[in-house]
Amino acid sequence: MLKEKLQPFLDRYEEINQLLSSPEITSDIKKMTALSKEQSDIEPIVEKAKEYIKVLDSIEENKSLLEDEELGELAKEELKELEPKKERLEEEIKYLLVPKDPNDEKDVYLEIRAGTGGEEAALFAADLFKAYLRYAELKGWKVEIVSSSESDTGGYKEIIAKIKGKGAYSRLKYEAGTHRVQRVPATESQGRIHTSAVTVAVMPEVDDVDVEINPSDLKIDVYRSSGHGGQSVNTTDSAVRITHIPTGIVVAMQDEKSQHKNKDKALKILKARIYEKMMREQQEAQSSQRKAQVGSGDRSERIRTYNYPQNRITDHRIGLTLYKLDEIMQSGELDQIIEPLIAHYQAQKIKEAGL
Repeated sequence: MLKEKLQPFLDRYEEINQLLSSPEITSDIKKMTALSKEQSDIEPIVEKAKEYIKVLDSIEENKSLLEDEELGELAKEELKELEPKKERLEEEIKYLLVPKDPNDEKDVYLEIRAGTGGEEAALFAADLFKAYLRYAELKGWKVEIVSSSESDTGGYKEIIAKIKGKGAYSRLKYEAGTHRVQRVPATESQGRIHTSAVTVAVMPEVDDVDVEINPSDLKIDVYRSSGHGGQSVNTTDSAVRITHIPTGIVVAMQDEKSQHKNKDKALKILKARIYEKMMREQQEAQSSQRKAQVGSGDRSERIRTYNYPQNRITDHRIGLTLYKLDEIMQSGELDQIIEPLIAHYQAQKIKEAGL
């Protein structure tokens, strides 16, 4: 019964209230901060639980009055309002009871790489990045380009951006995977439709406590930065390539003129990639249903198709098709796809949790 599942939250909330007023906690900033955060995390559930219990009590009270000559009709009217309210609260509580992804509130590294399709894939990588920029703007997030490699026609062979803002990972994690585009390239004289692909990885920014790297596991090379066409753009060895020997993950950075800054940026991205790999391996170990996983940064799965001749965008994970591709890409209103994805996976989690 849902009411029974809510009682531990109510008990814990009261327990934290008492602990926060005790002298031994008020004198320990670390414990006080941890308890305050825990209380803040469960507060939405506690508020809904109190409202739900109040509604249940009102339903019981009104049911007991149904046979009453004077109050029976009034009780019947009250129940007409209370029953739908109870159902609504049950749905809201189920969503709140689903375990939260610990990375949801983190900033992210968004990495887009041109895949199959050469220059056309690089041009689409640029178009997709612009759509994410507009989406970030709508959300009030800040975007910082960490590293980029341009193609000959002005697209991106690869671009890495850091996106800072509340809930950035909670929404952008649904973008990880292969994005396929079908359109007539600007270079196509015959008007034939080409199919290209880009891959997107979404990695939460990690703290030092999330990922520990042994310095002896790193191979660090320094070299001179090269610009477009391979010409040297720096007379000093400022570019940095870091290889994490145990995993074979390599990160190269040359956008900054300072070797120290390039090394710092490369280490942060390396940590994010190692963490993402750890998450993926953990998810694979826990679940045999690989397709049900979202936000692992796995690039192998084709998640979405952008068909320009038909003005169609299709998300293959939930079978969603919208005939407003131009509008979504130009406005950056990706919530038209992300919201249904969130609802789908939330419902799946509720089912798995047996709620």
